[in-house]
Amino acid sequence: MTTVALYATDTMADWEYGYLIAGLAMAREQVPDANRLIVVSEAGSAVTTMGGLRITPDCALADLPAVDALILPGAQTWNTGHDAVLGLAADAIAAGTAVAAICGATYGLARVGLLDDRPHTSNAAEFLTQAASYRGAQHYRAEKAVSDGTVITAGATAPIEFAKLVFERLNVFPQPVIDAWHGLYTTGEQKYYDQLSGQ
Repeated sequence: MTTVALYATDTMADWEYGYLIAGLAMAREQVPDANRLIVVSEAGSAVTTMGGLRITPDCALADLPAVDALILPGAQTWNTGHDAVLGLAADAIAAGTAVAAICGATYGLARVGLLDDRPHTSNAAEFLTQAASYRGAQHYRAEKAVSDGTVITAGATAPIEFAKLVFERLNVFPQPVIDAWHGLYTTGEQKYYDQLSGQ
């Protein structure tokens, strides 16, 4: 079983992780033990998303078991703080565990030097250079989503591409299924729906 941790924090951007967690649920429908999603917050307290949803996490960061991936959604709070989860992200990356950050969370990674020596993307190159300690500008790629094999990054407008790279990194589905899923949600074409539904 693959264990995925979604870090929940106040003002987290609802649209940035929606495709990802829905896809994980789809995988569990096909294979009940395919993956386990754990929602975690810094202290285990409930958070309120940018869209106003109240989310009660499964546990606090201190109680998080070993995971195969750490998902960091964007929020309006990544310019400071989040020290505990950023420390966890650093340890995960050092161990080769997948860390996936989108939008503001890429700024968090940039603040602590985790993007200095690997290909990455974000909302814009200028967004990350606002972080005084960021030294990774030469590795920035003007793409929707980027993976270096361990760290996955994406801009706020690329939740589908973000989810696709996570699915590929974790082998959530066979590649043809991932390609059909991506095709369906980026084009809406019937042929991709047919492929997913087995027709």
